[in-house]
Amino acid sequence: MGIINDIKEKVEEGLEEAEEVVEKLVDKIEGKDPVKKEGKKKKGKISDEGKKFVGIESLETDVSGKEKKTLEEKKKELLERAKKLSGKLEETKTEELKEKVKIKKRTDMLVPLEEYVKSGIYIGTKVVTPGMRPFVYRRRADGLAIFNTDLIDEKLREGIEYLSKFNPEDVILVCKRQVGWKAAKKFSELTGIRAFTKKYPAGILTNTNLPDFFENELTIVTDSWLDKNALNDTLIVGKKVLMICDTNNFSKNANQVIIGNNKNARSLGVIFYLLAKGYCRNKKLKTYDKIPDLEWWTEEYEEPKEAKKMSY
Repeated sequence: MGIINDIKEKVEEGLEEAEEVVEKLVDKIEGKDPVKKEGKKKKGKISDEGKKFVGIESLETDVSGKEKKTLEEKKKELLERAKKLSGKLEETKTEELKEKVKIKKRTDMLVPLEEYVKSGIYIGTKVVTPGMRPFVYRRRADGLAIFNTDLIDEKLREGIEYLSKFNPEDVILVCKRQVGWKAAKKFSELTGIRAFTKKYPAGILTNTNLPDFFENELTIVTDSWLDKNALNDTLIVGKKVLMICDTNNFSKNANQVIIGNNKNARSLGVIFYLLAKGYCRNKKLKTYDKIPDLEWWTEEYEEPKEAKKMSY
């Protein structure tokens, strides 16, 4: 019963060569001497449950002539069972692969997942605009939308690569939200990108008659609601926009978006830290070695009363 043993082997090995084993069975029954393959794998035992699933016991009966099924019928039945078992094995391998990919993505994040969680960058608002809906993972019991942290990391990577296409003198950063001033100023100091925090002088990008008029190629907008004047001026002159978007922001006017909580000092600290680090590295700026640790950007910060009034 060498053929039966061969089939048992293939069942245990995942039936990778099930069809070949069936052909060997055909040759055996027709009186032909099947060609032996070199490098045959070591035989093993198969459980009674496994026998029952793939029909090996009935196969043994077939070969002895006690069952009256044609060879083609039995061949088809065996192949169907082989495909079924292979499908189950493939499904298991797919799930294992997904889990491995998920773990690898977590280890390859720009910062550890714990840092994203501690900063609150994943916490959105109760309002979710259509453009931001694809990035929302779920809603909390209190109604706040929650960003997918994998997508936060992905969009930050894209934002860094997009920003790195521009020279410092061609970029401006606007951040009217007071809780972001500290991080925005440090970002400006490290990258050489001009930052407007307390106030953005309306018209400096559009009115050539103003003494401080200048042209830029890219505007980094921290919050499209508060920084609407700078956003509108940028759109008027047809320049590019890199926008930090919370769940309640409209992203349709942005050429590139970074998603995350833009109303929190720690969250903005993480965003500006990663932008500064990535930009200085890609541009090979000497200030790269002077970038403070993440703790500096996310240290406890008491939100000024004025900023609380401006928050949404």
